[in-house]
Amino acid sequence: MRLVNRLAALAAASTLLTGCLNVTPDPTASSLAAAPAAAALAPPVAPRIDHEITQVGRTRNDPYNWLKDDNWQEVMRDPSLLRADIRDYLLAENAYTKTLLEQPTTALREELFTEMRGRIKEDDSSVPAIDGPYSYYTRYREGGEYAIFARRAAADAFNADAPETIILDGDALGAGQDYFAFGDIEVSPDHAYVAYGTDTKGSESYEIRVKNIETGADAGIVIENAYGPMEWSATGKAIFWVLRDENGRPSAVYQRMLATGEDTLVYEEPDPAFFVTIGTTESEEMILIHTAGHTTSEVHWFPSDELNPTLRMVAPRQTDNEYSVSHWNGEFYILTNYGDAVDFQLMRAPLSATSREEWQPVIPHRPGTLLLETHAQKDYLAVMERENGLPRIVLHSRADGSSHAISFDEAAYSLGLDAGYEFDVPVLRFGYASPATPDQVFDYDLVTREKTLRKTREVPSGHDPADYVVERILVPSWDGAEVPVTILRHRTTPKDGSAPLLLYGYGSYGITMPADFRTGRLSLVDRGFIYAIAHVRGSMAKGYQWYLDGKLEKKTNTFEDYIAVGNYLASNGYTSRGRIVGHGGSAGGLLMGAAANMDPELFAGIIAAVPFVDVLNTMSDESLPLTPPEWPEWGNPLTDEAAYDTILAYSPYDQVTNQPYPAMLITGGVSDPRVTYWEPAKWAAKLRHEAPGGGPYFLRINMDAGHGGASGRWESLRETAIDFAFALAAVGKAGDVQLARPEAGAGTGD
Repeated sequence: MRLVNRLAALAAASTLLTGCLNVTPDPTASSLAAAPAAAALAPPVAPRIDHEITQVGRTRNDPYNWLKDDNWQEVMRDPSLLRADIRDYLLAENAYTKTLLEQPTTALREELFTEMRGRIKEDDSSVPAIDGPYSYYTRYREGGEYAIFARRAAADAFNADAPETIILDGDALGAGQDYFAFGDIEVSPDHAYVAYGTDTKGSESYEIRVKNIETGADAGIVIENAYGPMEWSATGKAIFWVLRDENGRPSAVYQRMLATGEDTLVYEEPDPAFFVTIGTTESEEMILIHTAGHTTSEVHWFPSDELNPTLRMVAPRQTDNEYSVSHWNGEFYILTNYGDAVDFQLMRAPLSATSREEWQPVIPHRPGTLLLETHAQKDYLAVMERENGLPRIVLHSRADGSSHAISFDEAAYSLGLDAGYEFDVPVLRFGYASPATPDQVFDYDLVTREKTLRKTREVPSGHDPADYVVERILVPSWDGAEVPVTILRHRTTPKDGSAPLLLYGYGSYGITMPADFRTGRLSLVDRGFIYAIAHVRGSMAKGYQWYLDGKLEKKTNTFEDYIAVGNYLASNGYTSRGRIVGHGGSAGGLLMGAAANMDPELFAGIIAAVPFVDVLNTMSDESLPLTPPEWPEWGNPLTDEAAYDTILAYSPYDQVTNQPYPAMLITGGVSDPRVTYWEPAKWAAKLRHEAPGGGPYFLRINMDAGHGGASGRWESLRETAIDFAFALAAVGKAGDVQLARPEAGAGTGD
């Protein structure tokens, strides 16, 4: 039983350094306008050390390459091993940001934090998921940072006063840790044991342990360097888990026998461009090993009660063919883009099938209707679809082949399927939310078609959806393509161009930002901000082709779409040029960097969280965990001249020039395995050198966390408060604290 999927998803250096090694002040840099005591503090300046790189007949110089620790693999596992000169520089950057941004906004940040915390029910709990004799759920204690996983009798599933057994106490396990996060949590088939993963570095490399649920005793099982996902054998005698190799890639599946502690290799992926994961079918009769690159996949399976298993293959990998499987009605139901089905089709095949020639169509390809996922229950198959940017759930009956849809009426909303019940129970659980409507969890009776509302997220400080206006508009991009935009504003906020606007964007890997409910963003919206999400190309907001049109040689469509949305919103009364704060993280940070290079004066500020901005160097380093798997997304500049030139032309780090860049808040994490800490650090250093008249540029590196930032729910809120205080200061809504936006100065060049 996948408790993390069913439950956890519902939970929701302070001293200024002086004299640091190789760190010198820059007297030309701008600073906070209202912080006279701090204004004399100049930002750290990273030394420039020539580092020439030649590939595919081209040579470039990377003067900040020294910020990458040669021992980076070990640093991700243990951040204390970071080289001293790099550590000193990053701490100096943190001190600069603390002094010029965090300290002047202390009162505002505390106000924001208190406000956001007040919207969270501190002792919140999830809707119980029933499995056999028990109902499992997650809850928080008042003031607690981390989740508690617990269970009570299935008959008492919805009786909060019934006795419970605490399975895992996140507050106890995370006590004294700078960082703590759960990985996968799986209960044994007999409900006697729980296997769970924990990460205390932020590196997403987990340690798996097993404990007796009733006694609380540790079973003495320790698995290190695990990727996260794992599954129990139906026999209860073994755990199947995924290894992270020396480069941090999930590359192999092992069987750990609990009685002997012996590991046996089950599957090893030979291609470094493919990542391995593991799961079960909804029937729990089969264990699936899924190995995939960005656009190519392959599935192996074996009966869940088979030890030392013999693997069966659904179909061999075929370049640019993706598929996933559900076990339903005695067959495999396969969601796939096979046969030029750009927006995917649903097919079925006998369990004995080993090739695509044996697949038969069930739901044919319908251009413009993207099939997202399937969820099987004994007598019904649920299919999540997206059409015209909005999701819906379609239910298919095994008995008579009939189908019907569950749809909703709001202009923008999000849906999610959830396995709240056992395979044989004809009840489907799903979640619903919109930017103005708090999350709701429904149980849907598949026979009577009646919906039962199980939970609405409580907002203790109060929330009235009628106070907010949600819009979904289409904005023409540079080539006429219409970009969907989700907009949230307070009903009293005028559309006269005076409002500041936060424009969020991502646009890579086909990931689509949901039109969901986030209590935190209300702290901006209630202060007069308009909040907008640009569903740019590179996502699947308008289908799979929308993704294809925002990758590889078409990647610049992502950036052009975002700029077009910003200018449209400014031209149509939502805001004005120079009143927009751009916000994006990871690959969305790439979008922020590219947009700032293309049209810096569109923005008042940029929040670039763990930004993927050093694209050319990262895609040229095949030792990094994500590089080979991501060549289908960006191109391979090690072997392809055209890919090199394309990436170089938009890579934010490589394209920094002397421009009037807006104020920027740039964040990262030392143990981040996805976007390494040196990317934001190098970018900030180059911005200061090339465009000293822009900014100011604030770099904030978490020395004890990775890609997701702080781990506890309150510490995470404090980081959000820094982001929002920066956004408010950038548009002059932080009282006396505001960011100066000087005219462009003279760059120093190379």
